[in-house]
Amino acid sequence: MSTADTISTEAAWKPKYNHWLVGAVVSIAAFMEVLDTSIANVALPHIAGSMGATNSDSTWVLTSYLAANAIVLPVTGWLTQLFGRKRFFLICIVMFTAASFLCGIAPSLGVLLLARVLQGGFGGGLQPMAQAIMKDAFPPDQQGHAFALYGISAIVGPAVGPVLGGWLTDNYTWRWIFYINIPMGLLALLLVYQLVEDPPASRKKNVARLDYLGFAFLAVGIAALQVVLDKGQEDDWFGSHFIVALSITAVVCLTALIIWEFFQSHPVVDVRLFKDWHFSACNVMMFVLGIVIYGCAVLLPQMLQTLMGYTALVAGLVMAGGAICLILCFPIAGKLTNKYPAKRIMACGWVLMTLGMVFSFKGADLQMSFGAASKLRIVQYVPISVLFVPLTVVAYLGLPAGKNNEAAGLMAFMRNIGGSVGTSIVTTVLARRAQFHQSILAQHTRSTRSMAATKALAMHLNHAGIGHFDAGRRAVAGIAQAIEAQAAMLAYLDCYWIFGVITALMLVVSLCIKSNKPGAGKPVPAH
Repeated sequence: MSTADTISTEAAWKPKYNHWLVGAVVSIAAFMEVLDTSIANVALPHIAGSMGATNSDSTWVLTSYLAANAIVLPVTGWLTQLFGRKRFFLICIVMFTAASFLCGIAPSLGVLLLARVLQGGFGGGLQPMAQAIMKDAFPPDQQGHAFALYGISAIVGPAVGPVLGGWLTDNYTWRWIFYINIPMGLLALLLVYQLVEDPPASRKKNVARLDYLGFAFLAVGIAALQVVLDKGQEDDWFGSHFIVALSITAVVCLTALIIWEFFQSHPVVDVRLFKDWHFSACNVMMFVLGIVIYGCAVLLPQMLQTLMGYTALVAGLVMAGGAICLILCFPIAGKLTNKYPAKRIMACGWVLMTLGMVFSFKGADLQMSFGAASKLRIVQYVPISVLFVPLTVVAYLGLPAGKNNEAAGLMAFMRNIGGSVGTSIVTTVLARRAQFHQSILAQHTRSTRSMAATKALAMHLNHAGIGHFDAGRRAVAGIAQAIEAQAAMLAYLDCYWIFGVITALMLVVSLCIKSNKPGAGKPVPAH
């Protein structure tokens, strides 16, 4: 068969079953995997307590999963060639479900970490495969709908995870945060087996030999980077020899990976895809989107619980409000992407995201009500729908159909690494800026006006029946506590300011790409 005939066959291919049905089926598996990136967060103290481990040790439950996940994501293209897309997808579902069961029955922290590595590794194939399957199943004029459906599973999962994890842990046991994957996994396995099929473009006969050196660079570099991002603030960053050594390891291995893979005829990670400007720009923006999504997902509930006394469940309800609005907005974003150039929608999305960060910077305070906090979450989260769908559409412009699997894996990888960077930014800024603001505010307490306020508070407590000495001591403690809370709030606002700056910079990047004709496969010159 000639090349022209092959291209014609691939262009004419349609899935046997309705594309919406196929999209919904693969979304179950993608949602299951994304959910596990955040569902264990609130259960870490319970896991540590039941296994006799420290809180610091329990964080490896998160780190091991994310590191294994990140290592597998870029190599999903090669694994798809080796096994076939549908078969690889089914293997990932089976092994992810089995690993979830092993997590649930783990008798010790060591066994749990090993099971989490397996879970993260096989889970790494679910996100990009779901995205690639949707990309091929939906016709070109409905690509926006395809990525809107994928976005619901990929973006809403991290928001729902802490709420569901907290409820299961409080009402049952932390083991149920893993057992819940078993019925979902079995359902996804049955439906994928029955309804999903491979398109001609993914049925490759010749499989390249595994680039072992490239994979070694990838595995060591990503594992080291993930540990640096997760443990950096805890170990005082470059004040720790351990963090310095891992940082050097990550830089050397990842640099060697890029150079080595660029000259390989069959790379394990096809870095040559980044020669395409649209793909590179969209990956940069997806990286920043990951920073904001995961950073804000950590920032707001922590602020509500530590400064305002919200329970985990009530803080989760604040987060759930934004997730519900996002679900409602994704179909709208899909329709807009099918009708208007993605460049314009992306630019509007980054403007809305920046305004959302400005609103958060201006609107967050220690007297914030539940309604105000919910509004804060909505303005932070809704712009994601206007960004995620057109970003994914533009990333595929000009790429060969046979590269969809590799492209999907790299984009998921960039979003996840962005999430790790976003979480690291939040923990570092909160720790360091809170100390800075506290030192500044403490200086003002030495003023005559502040001393008079402390004296007035002591007199008020004394009139309420508290002894003179205790009243003075409580007044000083109350002022110190107020300073500490205000300093922490200012540090949270600094995080929103940083996120606002980087989202504004992405507006410039989005304006530098070319426009596309909705429903077409190639970009046209920008207007």
